[in-house]
Amino acid sequence: MSGDLVAVWEVALSDGVHRIEFEHGTTTGKRVIYIDGKEVIRRDWMFKLVGKETFHVGGTDTKATINIDAVSGFAYEYTLEINGQSLKKYMENRSKVTSTWLLNLDGIDCRVVLEKDTMDIWCNGQKMETAGEFVDDGTETHFSLGDHDCCIKAVSSGKRRDGIIHTLLVDGMEISESE
Repeated sequence: MSGDLVAVWEVALSDGVHRIEFEHGTTTGKRVIYIDGKEVIRRDWMFKLVGKETFHVGGTDTKATINIDAVSGFAYEYTLEINGQSLKKYMENRSKVTSTWLLNLDGIDCRVVLEKDTMDIWCNGQKMETAGEFVDDGTETHFSLGDHDCCIKAVSSGKRRDGIIHTLLVDGMEISESE
């Protein structure tokens, strides 16, 4: 990478946390985008120094856009949008529609993400095979991590504002939610 690195963002998606880096050569018009260290877009000799670059991130092909705006003179501002929302707003909404657990199983760090709207479960970037069942107090979604039996229980909180409470159990032990 050259000395034109102007912005770095960390974006937490269901398939993992992705690092987005942006190079902007304000004398050459160069624009380069890296995701997790891999170059995904390179444009050299662009005469228009402001504008946007749109690309996709992660295994879920999430739409991302970097906006390049002139602030004053030769100063520029770079903002990242995810699915048409500012990164901050996207992350706030994301915390409402996902639950995330970080745990270590057999010496391996695992990041388990539940997408509440689809009930899809991801672990370290892989969408898990699941089996769901209705139980007396809600639902249970079963899956395996290595030799471990895992289950996400969804139970009503009894309070309209709090909605449904999701709990991860690994081999019968409750794991506390992260993020």
